Amino acid sequence: MPTPDDSKRNQRIALRTTRIVKRAIERAAALNGQSLTDFVVTKAYESALETLDRHDRMVLSGGDRDAFIGALIDPPDPSARLKAAARRREKRAAR
Repeated sequence: MPTPDDSKRNQRIALRTTRIVKRAIERAAALNGQSLTDFVVTKAYESALETLDRHDRMVLSGGDRDAFIGALIDPPDPSARLKAAARRREKRAAR
């Protein structure tokens, strides 16, 4: 996964906030020894990666997981509708 330092910074993001929020961010950046820009970019990027990770993973409950694994291990026989769809697909592919 690329990091914010992997390439030249040539993209801009404009932000508007309140004075209180800006001061808190500036203070946190200073405590971390970072510039305001580095702090905001780093924290926003970390948050973006966490959000993407949560949305890219499928998390199943115990029962759902068992049903999924069971279907993989012992899949049900194809239904009549599925068989008909497969035949239609084969005819289209043969053209």
